[in-house]
Amino acid sequence: MTLPFLYSVEREYSTSIENLWKAWVEPAALAAWYSPTDLSVAAGSVENAAEVGGVWAVGVDVPAYGFVAYFYGTYTEVIEHQKLVHTMSYTQDAAEFEARVAAPTHDVVIEFETRGDKSWVKFSQFGQLPEGQDPSQPKAGMESYFNNLGKYLGV
Repeated sequence: MTLPFLYSVEREYSTSIENLWKAWVEPAALAAWYSPTDLSVAAGSVENAAEVGGVWAVGVDVPAYGFVAYFYGTYTEVIEHQKLVHTMSYTQDAAEFEARVAAPTHDVVIEFETRGDKSWVKFSQFGQLPEGQDPSQPKAGMESYFNNLGKYLGV
């Protein structure tokens, strides 16, 4: 990675590596869990083609502040049941999201591992935060996403 490391979040779940992998790569699964626990995925916003050059996209509805947080990027590495690497851009503009406008990007590495009867996943983000943003905010947000993933997996 050429971008600076920002944070990582990791968890073990009592599920198979196949179920954990599907939660990250199947569009319907992402639509069910890919948001903090107190928010939800915006209807019709999910796209996910987990292959090198494939696009992923998710909008998270933030009704308390009257906007949708749109995240999107392109896969640069995919090793089934082991690793996903993709870029990540962010916008609150629906037209930019639909057009997948080139925006400043972060890199994301998601690693997977079987650990006995459990499965482990680690999400690491690299890039620059906006001026003045508290570095603990994105990590806390992703920890909430992981809580939602646990609920989705039923563990």
